[in-house]
Amino acid sequence: MSARVVVVGSTNLDLVVTAPQLPRPGETVLGEDFRTVPGGKGANQAVAAARAGAACDFVGAVGDDAFGSQLRASLVDSGVDVRRLRTVTGPSGVALIAVDRSAENFIVVAPGANSTLTDLDAEDRAAIASADVLLLQLEVPLSTVVQAADCARAEGTVVVLNAAPAAVLPAELLDLVDVLVVNEHEAATVGGVFSDDPAVLLDALLELVPRVVLTLGARGAAYADRRGLRLDIPAPSITAVDTTAAGDAFTGALAVSWAERGGAISAETVAASLRWACAAGAACAQRPGASTALPERAAIDALHDATYRGAP
Repeated sequence: MSARVVVVGSTNLDLVVTAPQLPRPGETVLGEDFRTVPGGKGANQAVAAARAGAACDFVGAVGDDAFGSQLRASLVDSGVDVRRLRTVTGPSGVALIAVDRSAENFIVVAPGANSTLTDLDAEDRAAIASADVLLLQLEVPLSTVVQAADCARAEGTVVVLNAAPAAVLPAELLDLVDVLVVNEHEAATVGGVFSDDPAVLLDALLELVPRVVLTLGARGAAYADRRGLRLDIPAPSITAVDTTAAGDAFTGALAVSWAERGGAISAETVAASLRWACAAGAACAQRPGASTALPERAAIDALHDATYRGAP
């Protein structure tokens, strides 16, 4: 039986323009290529989980515009269950992104329908209760994130929080988190300790949550928990093409692997989950695009086996 993951989060349509340089205030720049890409951290992680083999339900909101139809169809095409995806009056979430030739960018996000996800209904709560893992981020109202985590804790569902975008978090949420997933910038913000040393960041975060996964890009990932377990997992050696959604691929795959191991937490099972998640992130980075680059399970398995064969 496949793992069951519920994602409560955002979905946006990314409107991406490339240009020779970014405009200054009041300046108009003639752009080059334009593309639309389904995005939003919640939707990306739901797609990542579904492609990694989970039965995945998505709780979110889109507008009653053409973008909303496109975002819903993208999730369905990736195997995500969208029965808990509301359609509300008004615009869908949109991210306006300009990228110059040196890969510098600016991004302006209009939350749109995402900001209307202010409450969970009985069916949302039933979905969370039936899941192995609840996966959360911070692009919908914080009160909703807390509601979802509280429901999961009451029903024995594991709460995985990807604290992105970076924010200082209230104790009422941190007390409900089973696994916190952060990059170094997010770790510093949440933990209130600014350091280049992963061990220092992990120590600070363990004061707040029982288990921490620290993503380190091409260096892999580090793990620590309050039992004293510490792990450093190297990433596969690849030639990266686009790292945009690699973190979402990692987090979605981690949630799936954690769920498939039935909540058993040992050095062996945690290391295995982290290796598989690192393979997912690396597989994503080998392809251009964001949500379109999120890997299928076969691609994750292939890179995992090629990189970690023989690991316990």
